[in-house]
Amino acid sequence: MSTPERLIAATRELLWERGYVGTSPKAIQQQAGAGQGSMYHHFTGKPDLALTAIRRTAQDMRATAEGTFGGDGTAYERIAAYLLRERDVLRGCPVGRLTMDPEIIASAELRAPVEQTLDWLRGRLAAIVQEGLDRGEFALPLVPAEIAATVVATVQGGYVLARASGSPDAFDAGVRGLLALLAPPANAR
Repeated sequence: MSTPERLIAATRELLWERGYVGTSPKAIQQQAGAGQGSMYHHFTGKPDLALTAIRRTAQDMRATAEGTFGGDGTAYERIAAYLLRERDVLRGCPVGRLTMDPEIIASAELRAPVEQTLDWLRGRLAAIVQEGLDRGEFALPLVPAEIAATVVATVQGGYVLARASGSPDAFDAGVRGLLALLAPPANAR
C-alpha cells in the first residue's frame, strides 16, 4: 500500500474510533507508519486528509449498500438484505458516527460527504420502496421517502442502542421489528 493510501486508511480508522478531535496528525502518522514529512507532502494538513478519508468511507458505504440494493429480488427482499447484512454493530456506522462529531458538523466541507451519503441512501431506499409499490409488493399505502428515513433511522438508532447496551441484540430487535412492519402479505411473496 502506498504512503498516501496508508495515511487515508489510518485516518479512516481513527476517525471511526476517536472522532476528528481525537485524531491527531501524530496518531495518524504512527498508525500509518509514515513520517510527518510524508503526510504533509501528500496532504495540506489534517483537514485535507480527513476530508479524503471521509469521502473514501462514504464511497465504500455507498458501494456496500448498492451491492444489496442492486441485487435480485423483490423490494422487500433487497431492503431485508440491506438490514440483515453482516455489520460490526458494536462499532457503529463509520459514516453515521461522524454526525456526532461537532468539528465535522461545524465544517460544511467535512460534513458534505456525510450529508450526501445519507441523502443518497434515503433516495436509493425510497426508489426501491417505490418499485415495490409499483409492483404491488407492499400491503400498506407507504410513503417511500418516509419508509427510507425509517430504514436509515432504524440502522443508525440500532447502532446507538447496541453500543449503549454492549450487545447487538437491540440492533437485531429493531431490524426484526421494521421487517415485520414492512412484510408484504403472504399471497404477494
